[in-house]
Amino acid sequence: MSGATPVLLTFDMDAETLWTARDPAGDSKPVWLSQGHYGPLVGLPRILALLQKYDITATFFVPGAVIERYPAQIDSILAAGIEIEHHSYSHAWSEGLTPDQEREEFQKGWDAIVTATGREPQGWRSPAAEFTAQSVSLMEEFGFRFSSNLFDSDSAHLLQDGSRVTDIVELPFAWTLDDAPFFLYSNRLPGRVMAAPSAVAETWCREFDGVSGENGTHFMLGMHPQVIGRHSRLWALEQTIRHVLGCGTGQFLSCSAYVDQIRNPLIDAAAR
Repeated sequence: MSGATPVLLTFDMDAETLWTARDPAGDSKPVWLSQGHYGPLVGLPRILALLQKYDITATFFVPGAVIERYPAQIDSILAAGIEIEHHSYSHAWSEGLTPDQEREEFQKGWDAIVTATGREPQGWRSPAAEFTAQSVSLMEEFGFRFSSNLFDSDSAHLLQDGSRVTDIVELPFAWTLDDAPFFLYSNRLPGRVMAAPSAVAETWCREFDGVSGENGTHFMLGMHPQVIGRHSRLWALEQTIRHVLGCGTGQFLSCSAYVDQIRNPLIDAAAR
């Protein structure tokens, strides 16, 4: 669809690792962990059914430990023709890792994806929305073609490592376009409040209307099956999907398919 705004639906299927990464003692807290179980076991089938209903695609970012723990659920994602990208191994927050530990997170997550899918991951999303001094160089070492981490633009661009421009495409998103700030709640995370799904649907639809009126932009949602997978929250996502389809100005793509379209032009432009 020439001229359409790329619409990138992304899901971080963190499962229990979202909680164990926050609390070293999390493995011994079954109620704490049960929030994570909900994502692969309940939220995921609903999400896949919604995507099938509208015949649209998405991208899943999954920690390696979750891939190993939920093989049937990973198979269901692959059976739907959806790609799985790299989201660390244990969801450990990068800034707390030594260089060797971060490299191990890259390697083990990579190995888990290749073993489960037979495909090398093309993109990396940080498990804690932050880089270390070596994160970009590790992305280059592992041959990643895209990153989806920064909040600096509504348009794709080449990722920089300090002042050095790399060949990695950055696909920025924003907290406004993420389900967690609106919906993620726990009695152990003080200050969290939950938003009305109607407010989230309005926010996302208005954001799409804005970026789709500008050239060279994309519309990316960042979601989590354990968060968006409840019926009221899925309603907000479905309203957004219906709005995009009704406008006729968006094209649903996987992240890697979008990168295939724009990476060489971005590299050529940077070389001029």
